Amino acid sequence: MRFGVNYTPREGWFHSWLDFDADAVRRDFSQIAQLEVDHVRIFPLWDLIQPNRGLIRPAGLAAVGTVIDVAAEFGLDVNVDALQGHLSSFDFLPSWVSTWHERNIFTDPDVIAGEEAYVRALGEVLAERGNVLGFTLGNEVSQFAARPHPDPHGIDASQAEAWLRRLLGAARDAGTGLITHASYDATWYDERQPFLPRHAAELGDETVVHSWVFNGAAQRHGGLGTGSVRHAEYLVQLAAAWHTSGDRRVWLQEVGVPETVVDPYDAVDFVERTVRHAAGVAGLSGITWWCSHDVARSMLDFPPVEYDLGLIDENGRIKPTGRAFAELARELRSAPEPAPVETALVLDDSAGYRARCAPGGGFFEAWMRAASATGTGPQIVLRSRAHDEPLLAARGIRHLIEAGRLGTGVSSPTGGGAAATMSS
Repeated sequence: MRFGVNYTPREGWFHSWLDFDADAVRRDFSQIAQLEVDHVRIFPLWDLIQPNRGLIRPAGLAAVGTVIDVAAEFGLDVNVDALQGHLSSFDFLPSWVSTWHERNIFTDPDVIAGEEAYVRALGEVLAERGNVLGFTLGNEVSQFAARPHPDPHGIDASQAEAWLRRLLGAARDAGTGLITHASYDATWYDERQPFLPRHAAELGDETVVHSWVFNGAAQRHGGLGTGSVRHAEYLVQLAAAWHTSGDRRVWLQEVGVPETVVDPYDAVDFVERTVRHAAGVAGLSGITWWCSHDVARSMLDFPPVEYDLGLIDENGRIKPTGRAFAELARELRSAPEPAPVETALVLDDSAGYRARCAPGGGFFEAWMRAASATGTGPQIVLRSRAHDEPLLAARGIRHLIEAGRLGTGVSSPTGGGAAATMSS
């Protein structure tokens, strides 16, 4: 298990790339190192590194390299995100894809060629360094693809897949370690989203999930309710349901405690319960908390939720949540790999399945009912794969439960590797 944080610069937030100061980064990383983490995820702003399609700023690339080198001073590996894109409610698209130059960032051939060039250039910086964990295409770039974004770059699922394959290929050519892409939870919950679960589960080296309980989970279940403190665990299990092999891993790349829906007095409990539940899932590669530092109150116009997500406050002091996370990392990093849960809940993956998986949906609530009685919640199996005996065996699944029959306590043993017949 790896434990890390998403690095939010204490001074100037991500605008600090404009006035890059290696000493400020060094001060931040000295604090982050006290959290017992082994890696950070960093976010160079796309519009600053590539302000023109034909200009990838050498000084911007050099700053990324310097951050990675400073991290090495503190024994930290680094995952780099490329297309930022989007961070904390703000968009950072370069001017060459907006207004008078408006072009679809997923389908326009010239734009894709520019993105590909940027990914390759960034990959060259990473390939030179030994403490690079990997490379993620961008932070929740999928949110640009559909509503509720106010100005979406609309595409369909086939176009989303083509874009992912091309840019993941560019990243892989640069040899930058773990190659991933990251979507927000609309991939799993929102029927409008063209970036699909199978894209997350089949493309890239690991499946990435971002868990946020302000999506309705905490509003329905309360800040410390089962649907909140087990939301990350659920997403990890839900993601694995789309895996086509039993050994693919899931990275919980973002999870945090939003104090707009979780009482601040419950924040430490939320951290501990969330991390322990998620860490109990077989096949989880790591947990990367959002985020390292609080956003300074001098920074204006952020949604209220964004200011208090850090494990370290804006003055550089480790918060109680930070101390709790450090203790958990110290304890769990060397813990034995958990065994897979032998029982799985069957998800009807026919039309409309994503709404059923979202907080308040029938499947989400059924899983939470099943999990509330157990130490680790059930695995999840797609109904379309419920008879795939080799896959079930590879995942360690021996019993299947229909979500609609939870109240009856009826389960179907797979028996000797043979998948049970599911009732409608």
